[in-house]
Amino acid sequence: MQSFIKKLGFILCMMLPHALPAQTVQVPQSAAQVALSFVPLVKQAGPAVVNIYAKRVVAQRVSPFQNDPVFGEFFKQFGQVRPRVQNSLGSGVILDASGIVVSNYHVVGGATDIRVVLADKREFAAKVLLSDAESDLAILQMENAPVLPALPLRGSDTVEVGELVLAIGNPFGVGQTVTSGIVSGLARTGTATGNARGYYIQTDAAINPGNSGGALIDVQGRLIGINTSILTRSGGSNGVGFAIPADLVAQFLAQAKAGAQVFMRPWAGMSGQPLDPDLAASLGAARPGGVLISGLHPQSPFLAAGIAAGDVILAVDGQAVDTPAEMLYRLSVRGLGAQTVVTRWRDGREADLTVSLIAPPETPSRDPVTMGQGDIFPGLQLITVNPAVVVEHRLSIDRGALILDPGQVAPRVGLRAGDVLVDIDGQSVTSSRDAVDLLRRANGRTRVVVQRGAQQLTSQFRR
Repeated sequence: MQSFIKKLGFILCMMLPHALPAQTVQVPQSAAQVALSFVPLVKQAGPAVVNIYAKRVVAQRVSPFQNDPVFGEFFKQFGQVRPRVQNSLGSGVILDASGIVVSNYHVVGGATDIRVVLADKREFAAKVLLSDAESDLAILQMENAPVLPALPLRGSDTVEVGELVLAIGNPFGVGQTVTSGIVSGLARTGTATGNARGYYIQTDAAINPGNSGGALIDVQGRLIGINTSILTRSGGSNGVGFAIPADLVAQFLAQAKAGAQVFMRPWAGMSGQPLDPDLAASLGAARPGGVLISGLHPQSPFLAAGIAAGDVILAVDGQAVDTPAEMLYRLSVRGLGAQTVVTRWRDGREADLTVSLIAPPETPSRDPVTMGQGDIFPGLQLITVNPAVVVEHRLSIDRGALILDPGQVAPRVGLRAGDVLVDIDGQSVTSSRDAVDLLRRANGRTRVVVQRGAQQLTSQFRR
């Protein structure tokens, strides 16, 4: 028995060198290899991340009951309105050596005084070149700035889940801070705060108040996103943060350099919804995914390209889209004047269609009209609703006459600025002059239907 065990041991010893792969042990050749860290990366990228201090004047109603838990709610509309200076703190990223900085709209939007502080404590005044509340981005120009380090942008479609990333910013006003993590998700939508709607990169790198507008960079020091929001119940980071992709930042930068003051995104002129499992089954689709088109404007470039209601858009430029927000993002990063290839699914077949990306049309003309002193609503200012007006005023309806100023009398019957007149005494309103003519012909009891946001309201009055 002992002889057998010795033989078996000898055989195993002979087999092991062949069964196990050879491993090469290397001695570290430098101090950087001995102490693996992000130090070189932070030294490279840190100087291009700045702190931003913004001041804005807001109107605040001062009431003797404002701190009362019971009467404060009842008397919140009473009291004197006084101006108050509101301070905000955030971060920014230098995109150009001339001192062009990107940050979040909610950091600098409406600010009357903006100060940019570099990593070396130098401080410069700045002004907003281009901003957009919906995308929550703003482009700033530092005044009298020297040549500065800037971060290069990385194409957003090359970013993958699992990549190592660093978030650099100024959380809680403690100074520049670096946190590390990974890209934990892509194509996140509907997760932003405020007015922003968009398409985000998700990360577990800690993002806290004050990090807004800061940089999310890869291990080569390239900007992949602008940190903008978090999911939290406590107000602090829970490991789910969101960054606006660098491709959209690049489009903002290009428009700002071209002199634009308002961000212009291509106009689709259509409405749709995600293709969920129930809809996919009803249409005979192999799987859920894509955007089901429910309606198109007569001037829509998608209609001109061959898209119809009931079609499903699966991809834009080869990139899958599953929500209207994703599709809007894809169009926005392409930019006005470009052409995009849209993959359409209809009756079990796919087809690629080329769509020209255009600005929202100004047809029909806005045709501004103001009612005179002898009219039923003196001082009432109206414009005709067209696609450009819909986008500019974020309307939920694409026809009628928009009230810019109700004057002094119209508010007494419930009309206000931002309402869209859609029907007067059973007659559809098609333009601003149409609305004025119908109001002038009104006699006795008059019935007016207006669209206010997502609600349709009816008002009746006697002339």
